[in-house]
Amino acid sequence: MGAGGRMSVPTEGKKSKPEPHQRVPHSKPPFTVGSLKKAIPPHCFKRSIPRSFSYVFLDLAIASFFYYIATNYIPALPHPLTYLAWTLYTILQGCVLTGVWVIAHECGHHAFSDHQWLDDTVGLVLHSALLVPYFSWKYSHRRHHSNTGSLERDEVFVPKQKMGLSPWAKYLNNPPGRILMLTVQFTLGWPLYLLFNVSGRPYNRFACHFDPNSPIYSDRERAQILISDAGVLAIVYGLYRLVLAKGLSWAFCVYGGPLLVVNGFLVLITYLQHTHPALPHYDSSEWDWLRGALATVDRDYGILNKVFHNITDTHVAHHLFSTMPHYHAMEATKAIKPILGDYYQFDGTPFYKAAWREAKECIYVEADENEKDKGVFWYNNKI
Repeated sequence: MGAGGRMSVPTEGKKSKPEPHQRVPHSKPPFTVGSLKKAIPPHCFKRSIPRSFSYVFLDLAIASFFYYIATNYIPALPHPLTYLAWTLYTILQGCVLTGVWVIAHECGHHAFSDHQWLDDTVGLVLHSALLVPYFSWKYSHRRHHSNTGSLERDEVFVPKQKMGLSPWAKYLNNPPGRILMLTVQFTLGWPLYLLFNVSGRPYNRFACHFDPNSPIYSDRERAQILISDAGVLAIVYGLYRLVLAKGLSWAFCVYGGPLLVVNGFLVLITYLQHTHPALPHYDSSEWDWLRGALATVDRDYGILNKVFHNITDTHVAHHLFSTMPHYHAMEATKAIKPILGDYYQFDGTPFYKAAWREAKECIYVEADENEKDKGVFWYNNKI
C-alpha cells in the first residue's frame, strides 16, 4: 500500500511499489465523521479500567526488570563492556518508557477510563515522572487536535512558508546541515518546545508550558498549570536527592540517558506523523477540522509499534477519534480505511530513512502557482 491508501497495480513478475510522494486529496471528502464512526464496531469506543491499567503495570514491570538487571549486573562487567551494556540499557529502557509516555498521553485525551479524575491522576503521575507538565501539555495538545493542519492555529510542527525561512536556511540545506538540525531536533527539541515554544504556533508574547500566564492557556486552565509545575518540581527534587546519594553519572545512566531516548522518540514520532511530502496544510480560507485531521500519516516502526502502543501506525484514526483507547485503534483503522480510500495516508518507509528524507524535502510550504485553491499549501525544498 502506498501513500494515500493507494494500491499500485503490479506488473507481471514484478512487485508493486509504494508511491510515497503521491499527494493525498485536499478537496472536501465525500464522507463525514459520523459515517466513519458508524463503520467502527461500537466496542472500540469502550474504555476498560482493568485493561488500561494492565498496560501501565506491564510497562512498569519491564522497566523495573531492566533497572534491576542494569544496576545489579552491569557494574560487574569488565570495564570496556560496561559502555556497551549501558548503551543497550539506555535504548531498551528509553523505548519502554516511551510506551509509558504514550499511556499518559492517552490519559490526556480521556482515553484511559470513563472517569476524568482517574485519567488525570494517572496521567499526572506518569508524565511528571518523565518531566512532562501533564496539564500544560494536555491543553496545548488538545488545541493541536482541534486545529491540525492549520497554518494559523495548529500548535506544533507548524511549517514555515518560504518567506518565513531564516537567513541561514540555505546554508543548512545540505547533508551536514541536516545532520546538525536533526541532532538538535531529537535531543533538544522537546525541552525547547516546552520552555520556549520552539516549532509551535507563534504568539504575540512569550509562550512557555510552565508559565500559568502563558497565552497558550485560558483563565480556567491556569491553576492546573501550577499543579503540573508542582509535579515536575517534585521529580526534579527527587532526582537532586538521587544525585546526592548515588552520584551524577549513576543518575544519568539509570534515568537521564533513557529520558533522552524518550524525548527523541517523542519528537521523531510527532515529526513524522505530520511531516510528509504528500500532506497538505491549509490557511483559514480552506481549512476545516476533518481535512486537517486527515492531514497526518501512519508510519511503520516494526516491533516498536507494539512497544509504543500503536501510536505510530494508527495515528490517522487517533486524530479522528482521540478518546478511543489505543488497544482498539488497529481494529478501528482497518474498519475506516475502505471509507477513507485515497484520503488515508500510510508510509512504510523505515523511520530513520523517512526522517532523513523529510528533513531534505520538507523545508517549507507554499501554494501551487497554477492551482485555483490558493489556501492549500504543500511542502517544498527549493530555496
